[in-house]
Amino acid sequence: MMKITINGKTCQVEKGRTILEAAGENGFHIPTLCYLKGINGIGSCRMCVVEVEGYERLLAACNTRVRDGMVITTESPKLTDYRKRMLKLLLSNHNLDCMSCASNGKCELQKLCNEYGVERADQEGSRVNIEKKLPYLDANPYISYDPSKCIHCQRCISICHRIACNGTIRSGRLGNYHIVEAPFGEDYKSTSCESCGNCASVCPTGALILKREKEYREWEVKKVLTTCPHCATGCQFYLVVKDNKIVNVESADGLANHKRLCVKGRNASFDFVQAEDRLKKPLIKDRSTGEFREVSWDEAISYTAKRFMEIKEKYGSDSLAGFACSRSSNEDVYMVQKMVRCCFGTNTTDNCARVCHSASVTGLAKTLGSGAMTNPIHDITHDVDVIMLVGSNPEEAHPVVGMQIRQAVKRGTKLIVVDPREIGLSKQADIHIKLRPGTNVAFANGMMNVMINEDLIDHDYIDKNVEGFEELKKLVMDYTPEKVAEICHIDEDMLIEAARMYATAKKAPIIYCLGVTEHSTGTEGVMSMSNMAVLCGKIGREGCGVNPLRGQNNVQGACDMGAMSTDYPGYQKVDNEQVRQKFEKAWGVSLNPNPGLRATEVFPAAIGGKIKGLYICGEDPMVSDPDTTHIIKALESMEFIVVQDLFMTKTARYADVILPAKSFAEKEGTFTNTERRIQRIRKAITLDGEMRSDTDIIIDLMNAMGYKQPYLTPKQIMDEIAELTPSYHGVSYECLDAGESLQWPCPEKDHHGTPIMHVGHPARGKALLYPAEFKEAKELPDEEYPFILTTGRILYHYNAFSMTSRSKGLMDIEGEGYIELNYKDADRLGVKSGDMVAVSSRRGTIEAKARVGRKVSQGETWMPFHFPDSPVNMITNAALDEYARIPEYKVCAVKLEKR
Repeated sequence: MMKITINGKTCQVEKGRTILEAAGENGFHIPTLCYLKGINGIGSCRMCVVEVEGYERLLAACNTRVRDGMVITTESPKLTDYRKRMLKLLLSNHNLDCMSCASNGKCELQKLCNEYGVERADQEGSRVNIEKKLPYLDANPYISYDPSKCIHCQRCISICHRIACNGTIRSGRLGNYHIVEAPFGEDYKSTSCESCGNCASVCPTGALILKREKEYREWEVKKVLTTCPHCATGCQFYLVVKDNKIVNVESADGLANHKRLCVKGRNASFDFVQAEDRLKKPLIKDRSTGEFREVSWDEAISYTAKRFMEIKEKYGSDSLAGFACSRSSNEDVYMVQKMVRCCFGTNTTDNCARVCHSASVTGLAKTLGSGAMTNPIHDITHDVDVIMLVGSNPEEAHPVVGMQIRQAVKRGTKLIVVDPREIGLSKQADIHIKLRPGTNVAFANGMMNVMINEDLIDHDYIDKNVEGFEELKKLVMDYTPEKVAEICHIDEDMLIEAARMYATAKKAPIIYCLGVTEHSTGTEGVMSMSNMAVLCGKIGREGCGVNPLRGQNNVQGACDMGAMSTDYPGYQKVDNEQVRQKFEKAWGVSLNPNPGLRATEVFPAAIGGKIKGLYICGEDPMVSDPDTTHIIKALESMEFIVVQDLFMTKTARYADVILPAKSFAEKEGTFTNTERRIQRIRKAITLDGEMRSDTDIIIDLMNAMGYKQPYLTPKQIMDEIAELTPSYHGVSYECLDAGESLQWPCPEKDHHGTPIMHVGHPARGKALLYPAEFKEAKELPDEEYPFILTTGRILYHYNAFSMTSRSKGLMDIEGEGYIELNYKDADRLGVKSGDMVAVSSRRGTIEAKARVGRKVSQGETWMPFHFPDSPVNMITNAALDEYARIPEYKVCAVKLEKR
């Protein structure tokens, strides 16, 4: 600590602080325009200058470090006069159409001019004519740039390069003048700009704006803090509301996003909420005509309850099933599974984790004792030595995590990318292991072969905290680098180097996603990720761990809440008599002791005549599940289907009853993000129509089916969850609304959550090293179907397309499906980029536009699964993993023909 004097007050400040930081910490305000903490401190605006004894010139407070004994003055007639002159210089080159400017009322330049009484410049500046010659850039669907309002603070440049770490906004020159080169002109699609809008969020004037900011002024709106409804990063933001209409999104400083947002979070989080085609009234289908008719809620509820109970009486409880939604709140999901168990009398309930991360839940629970991400996002992307990214493309699937990984690499973190495809991060990687799809287990075994043979493992951790080492060692000794290189189609030296790099790093997380899980050996792939971390003692430590990036906003919470055929809330097993008795006492009903069917088993069971009735809350298996033909057959085989949703989805068209629900912006609740962080969603608007919250609908249905379920608010439902779920026991709305961000396990009322899992020892006592033998994918290329097809997500769309397709800007940027081909394969087939290609598997044929290049290897192809014009899940393989019953989306055999 050092002693300094600020405006006559003696202050103790930490060494290394800037004058600006020291002043702020001691209650003194210094004006700034260009400064952003930790991002931009170039001192160009000169508003933060201060007087310091011993210095003739004024010093910029934002980038001058304090020294012991400094005597600082932050306010004086001299400083006021200087700041006024700086403001006049800025105004001399500034377009003063303040009344029509979208930033009127929040413009930082405007506020300082008002504070210092500066109304206009004394004369026209030398840049005015230059600014007039620069084009107004307005082609991007979301962002516009007006050079005449730019004060050249470089905030936008700094945030693009240092926080989003994309680097598309640049500093340029025009003669003697500095200019900002912004990528929002007619060629914006050809730039690497991701339209995230982080640049516009920090512009102090109206130079960079989100176009929709023109629709309101700051004093006309209210702002509601909530959680993003897209991926499971769990970004915090404010919904900006004017006259009961959401008009914008503004980032908040959440612990997962730190004010960052991606293009979907900032621009596609409310168009779907206010879409014209929202379902607004309950519908019942006349099966004789296939037409829906509008009905009252009373009729819809009573009819639904009657039909489900008739099926239960005729065929038994296990003839019914109910799916929860991973986009719904924790409270919604909890009530769905409670209804299925208490009213249907079955454990056949599930959620979309079955087709994305059920392998993580199953695999990590088996090896570590908890099937969840071990470390927080910030912990594994800041101050780490190596990141091993396996089967994950976070720049597109989890963009704010991707930004933080790019930032880590920029700071010197080494990056290992293990992916069959060239992704954006592979260009920045130290090593890209471009393995053959479906060979993750062989890759991991090869890594461990090197680790053990070169003695890079943590013997002390293994001795104290691990079981199964000798069995694993025996297995992986057969997976020499040479053998693995042949299996995976990779360079053995790169494998060896990757093993050394990861094993010897002090802090090295494994981050993985669906490229590991969506295989017929997905659970073994997950356990293999765990094996690598455990061998090196990288469990229960900062900057380490095994970290699955969960897909949907609340897919972690949906599993936590017991939307699983084997588990009650909190992963308490349904076949555990003591656990079952606890829930029977709490819920006042006898519960089925037998595990139910998984979602991927329900559809074959329906075709086989075993499942007769299905309740679907918010899911669209017609789009998201593999082999669409068998989904159609299953839906047509059932006697009664109810869909509760926002839109008339493809699945909803097969329903007998459709119940219109409310979106995340119309109700209260919580989501649990990928790092186990429980966060609030809050009601922002009330829309016209008869839509109801999911919990109210479910409670009505439960009562109509004869179960006496009291009406509970979301807060009261969370209290019930906490009472019955040990890992959520300390969670309450009181804590969350007070600003506390809780990561489960949170076992006591005064507990502050558990950022890092397995500290001291794994949750299961000792980590299990599971010896997984490599097995080939269920369907490999042959003479008739010579290519491997794999699927994935893209930045601009989200899962089943129902939310992002209603955002016009996203559709303008990327609005149709495509297939990526290797240029050598394309040459052989006579296909060029833009040509239509027929893509056929043993399950059907679709068409897509070709994109030719080097992203995929020869003999391999890749398609996004979002687009209805090329519905790739019509042709993917429904082969299931042995343990989690997850489908093999990532490998199927196809043939290609030019159309």
